Amino acid sequence: MMTYANIILPLPLEGYFTYAIPDTMVSRVTAGVRVSVPFGKSKIYVGVVAEYPVNIPNSSDNNRLGSKKITYKNIINVLDDTSVLLPQQLKLWHWISDYYMSPIGDVYKAALPSGLKEEYGYRPRTELYIRLTDNFLHERTLSIMIDSMKRASKQVEVLMTYLQLAGVDEIDEITPDTLLREVTREELMNVSHASVGVVRALVERNILVTYEKEVGRLNGGNPPRPQNIKPLNEAQTEAYNQILLQMMGHNVTLLHGVTSSGKTEIYIHLIQKALNEHKQVLYLLPEIALTIQITERLKSVFGNRLGIYHSKYSDAERVEIWQKQLLDSPYDVILGARSAVFLPFQRLGLVIIDEEHEQSFKQQDPAPRYHARSAAIVLAQMYPGAKTLLGTATPSMESYYNAKQDKYGLVELTRRYKDIQLPKIEIVDIKDLYRRKMMTGPFSPRLLSAVREALGRDEQVILFQNRRGFAPMIECRQCGWVPKCPNCDVSLTYHKNMNYLSCHYCGHTMKVPEVCPCCESEDIRGRGYGTEKIEDEIRNIFPEARVARMDLDTTRTRNAYERLITDFSTGKSNLLIGTQMISKGLDFDKVSVVGILNADSMLNYPDFRAYEHSFMMMSQVSGRAGRKGKQGLVILQTKSPELPVIQQVVHNDYQSFYSDLLVERHEFRYPPFYRLVYVYLKHRDDNTVNSAGLELGSRLRDIFGDRVLGPDKPAVARVNTLNIRKIMLKLENGIDYPRVRQYLRGALDAMLKDKRYGALQVYYDVDPL
Repeated sequence: MMTYANIILPLPLEGYFTYAIPDTMVSRVTAGVRVSVPFGKSKIYVGVVAEYPVNIPNSSDNNRLGSKKITYKNIINVLDDTSVLLPQQLKLWHWISDYYMSPIGDVYKAALPSGLKEEYGYRPRTELYIRLTDNFLHERTLSIMIDSMKRASKQVEVLMTYLQLAGVDEIDEITPDTLLREVTREELMNVSHASVGVVRALVERNILVTYEKEVGRLNGGNPPRPQNIKPLNEAQTEAYNQILLQMMGHNVTLLHGVTSSGKTEIYIHLIQKALNEHKQVLYLLPEIALTIQITERLKSVFGNRLGIYHSKYSDAERVEIWQKQLLDSPYDVILGARSAVFLPFQRLGLVIIDEEHEQSFKQQDPAPRYHARSAAIVLAQMYPGAKTLLGTATPSMESYYNAKQDKYGLVELTRRYKDIQLPKIEIVDIKDLYRRKMMTGPFSPRLLSAVREALGRDEQVILFQNRRGFAPMIECRQCGWVPKCPNCDVSLTYHKNMNYLSCHYCGHTMKVPEVCPCCESEDIRGRGYGTEKIEDEIRNIFPEARVARMDLDTTRTRNAYERLITDFSTGKSNLLIGTQMISKGLDFDKVSVVGILNADSMLNYPDFRAYEHSFMMMSQVSGRAGRKGKQGLVILQTKSPELPVIQQVVHNDYQSFYSDLLVERHEFRYPPFYRLVYVYLKHRDDNTVNSAGLELGSRLRDIFGDRVLGPDKPAVARVNTLNIRKIMLKLENGIDYPRVRQYLRGALDAMLKDKRYGALQVYYDVDPL
């Protein structure tokens, strides 16, 4: 009797695909193994077994019921001897697919490293080793051979080096049963300073033989050294004990600690406690840049028990970490960015989500548009007794609200480490300075003065500008022409170093025209300031400064991140210009001045979270100033100094900020009181997407009433040649969310029966940021 399995394929399609299993493969199939399967006429995909065995009505049942007989294709091959997915991972995949309304195939594509999604995608790393042939595993024959080689002095030298490296000089007598130390060919060549030719000659003489051995790409690291854990001070000890107390009654606890309060040391103590209880720990950070500094601190304590996992590692490295987590001796601590939530954990006991407020934890494109904070909390709940700790100086509204409602535990840490003062924040009204023509580009006299003094004292400076590129746009000063992206509804950003214009949405690039294509004027100039232009101007004003820039353009590789941060940490550079990357928990001992060049660019963003994100960003950037023994200075440049949020940043008054914003959120039906779901529709034809948006909006209003807003054009209404409409649903807390998903899918399915919408793309963004 034929058996069947339901398979997850890496396709943006709902549900499973059922395949028959040939009798010869039945014993090797289980949930979580990978299989290669045919799809369509000629495609072959690597899928994951989700359910096995599956009951399929037999052919006689089909005939009796008058239904058409279904023919199931056979799987081609079983690729694993054991599961590559643990039951908890499959459960998490299903939760993400269900909650974020994304096909399970999209979750599969996001979760697995590429090397596991292809039948021959991963190649284990091997190294060439060298050993004595069996003929010379006798003291006498080896001695005779060496005597006969006196004319080949270099070969003798290499052979003697091999014997030394293999540990022969530590053994009384060599026999065929003697266990010699393994030696790589590279090691032998390095120590003996020999060429490949000399080693090859020894192989051809049948004295040495080479063999390959799988060695892996993961560094062994040093043994753990718990003695390197620093003792906690009084405030940290109180917070640590409070966290343990809160964890007794809550699955999730929020640690609200001011910048530089020593939260990382508390995390290290909590990690060690989990390890003592034979539990594993997942430590999530929002940015890869952050892992560089924290990695060194964690390695100094946990050594080879620590694994690092994020997208800047090669795919082969990520595959090997994945496979190691399935072995009997996995990493006990995983430090990683968003994607680390998908790794296998056999005995997870603690999840730490540092900088929990960060937007980077939310996946935007492609699907699934999940939030790693939420996914990690759900993951922890799948393991008996596992707890989640959220840490930040500026909690997200949702997390702080949950803590205030006692859904989460709450611990406050209000003192900085070693009682260092919070930075002094000075507001500079640049609106008035621009009017009086006292600004030097985007720099106020006060900021330039503070930078000059800091550099003169051999201290460091950070300048924050949340826009990369040289200028947001270029413009013809004669006719006002601005180059636009041909694929998207945006202007192109000017990058001076490469002299090109690029679209930050679809990646389209073009050379900067020498003359205006409209009026042929040569007066084409940049408008506005990106980080690249800030860097240019700073180098002119402070030629003695050692300037570095950290943004997406300068940190595309792992080594680039490490080089920038190491150079600034060691003083090789002393003035760092950057986007929001520099706001995220990086610690630099000598930073005394931070300049926020334009607070208004964040505050005026057309989004209900603009003030929340601005408060967080400005508070976090400010926290980089004044680390050891000295109060730092922050120059906050704004055209709106009267705004309450500016004063709340100046006084580090999170409570007032939270209270004010909570009233607005309640009044206008936004989180944390309401859950948002955005429905996006895309089509190449604007009339078609407009018609589809109106029809879907009408269908949803029939079900949800005034909870539905739109359809509207988003701020950028065309991306990569696709026209966009957005529908917003505001769903009150307590609503039957599974039924909401059911109604949403039902309304969409009914509409998509219309052939006009055959090429329409529709997707959901649940809990958007």
